[in-house]
Amino acid sequence: MLRIVVCVSGGGTNLQAIIDGIKSGRIRNAEIVRVISNNPNAYALERAGKNNIPGACVSPKDYGNREAFHEALLEEVRKAGPDLIVLAGFLVAIPKKMIEEYRNKIVNIHPSLIPSFCGKGYYGLKVHEGVLERGVKITGATVHFVDEGMDTGPIILQKPVAVEEDDTPEKLQKRVMEEAEWILLPTAIDAIANGQVEIRDGRCRIVGNRKDRGIS
Repeated sequence: MLRIVVCVSGGGTNLQAIIDGIKSGRIRNAEIVRVISNNPNAYALERAGKNNIPGACVSPKDYGNREAFHEALLEEVRKAGPDLIVLAGFLVAIPKKMIEEYRNKIVNIHPSLIPSFCGKGYYGLKVHEGVLERGVKITGATVHFVDEGMDTGPIILQKPVAVEEDDTPEKLQKRVMEEAEWILLPTAIDAIANGQVEIRDGRCRIVGNRKDRGIS
């Protein structure tokens, strides 16, 4: 059974997608053992409580410096004994020490088709604002492993979403979540939990038999 820690800063819609995926059997052989947030008011912690999942807040405001915060965050992760750490809208840079300790065991969901609209400054609505300002016709979402760079780790899955003429950042954000993020993340976690993800030469591929779930 794959033990998952989910790190999240806000409402936790992707957390809910994982919870629902486990309940429905779409995500097999996996369980969420802890939800960690840097925000004490994150609704994600309430979602965790409603589903009997232990939750914890590790806020940088409670520590004198970034190093102390990073150490506390890592210690909270260690206590849960995870096999996989999922960053589901976690607006905190992951400390290098954590990446080293959990190499190829941290995944992130990003609301664009990496390498477009990713990296420094691209998070939340800012991604979708960038997409609309540039006038691209296709956007989407990406699940990738986390390395020392920003959105530079091996890509696991991607799914495109069409940009529509009357889109606002908010409308586009909602559609990317519904049509891509909430599909991709459970699919990627299921593949990892069942030994179907392989990394070679910095590239990732899904191996073995799996159902076609509409991933492009």
